[in-house]
Amino acid sequence: MNSVRHHGRDTAYRLSDRGGDAPGLLCIHGSGGTSAVWKAQSRLADRAPVVAVDLSGHGDSDDVDAAAGPEALEAYTDDVVAVADETGASVLVGNSLGGAVALWTALDRDVDLDGLVLAGTGAKLAVLEDLLTWLDEDFDRAVEFLHGDDRLFADPDDRLTELSAAAMRDAGAAVVERDFRTCHSFDVRDRLDEIGVPALAVVGERDKLTPPRYHEHLADNIPDCELAVVEDAAHLAMLEQPDAFNAAVSEFLDRL
Repeated sequence: MNSVRHHGRDTAYRLSDRGGDAPGLLCIHGSGGTSAVWKAQSRLADRAPVVAVDLSGHGDSDDVDAAAGPEALEAYTDDVVAVADETGASVLVGNSLGGAVALWTALDRDVDLDGLVLAGTGAKLAVLEDLLTWLDEDFDRAVEFLHGDDRLFADPDDRLTELSAAAMRDAGAAVVERDFRTCHSFDVRDRLDEIGVPALAVVGERDKLTPPRYHEHLADNIPDCELAVVEDAAHLAMLEQPDAFNAAVSEFLDRL
């Protein structure tokens, strides 16, 4: 792992670079995740450098004292900007909460970007009230719910489920709840026309957490945005169907 120091904390990231000359990818995980969810995207390193960040409080990164909502979103955006500055990566690839961070970076920060890949995410990310309650009162039930059919995975595989659940437990209930409440407060539907770089909205066809209509909205309202649907996948399509996901990203890089 590499790290960059900023705002008094260290943010960790992984870098795969096999000499690809396309704009570098900076992959941003979702709620309770880590850079490990992007392990299969390292296969794209022949096309472009691939960076995957651990947001504050996740994986190997220091935590941050930030309240859920706009304050946490700003802190996570600071993480991404710091890693982008350090690595030169200019295509943000964000899943779920990571998609919100990618959108906020493009809208609110002076960063030279070449593109956005918005995966399993949306311009508004309302969270089921029952899930918010379980995150506060019964963390194990929340983790179990998220790993049911057609949520994080279309057809949960024991290996992938354990990877995802372990990351959430390692982050801890407070951080994961902060993540989901930050998603719940996020809404940039009225600002999508301000996105000035090409974008790709990619979604697992069976994603019940951020369903295809969320991505259709992104494609319809971001000035230059295409839609890609990954079959036999749900919210974490990059883990569940990595070849199809990577093909969509590779085609997107071809048009930058």
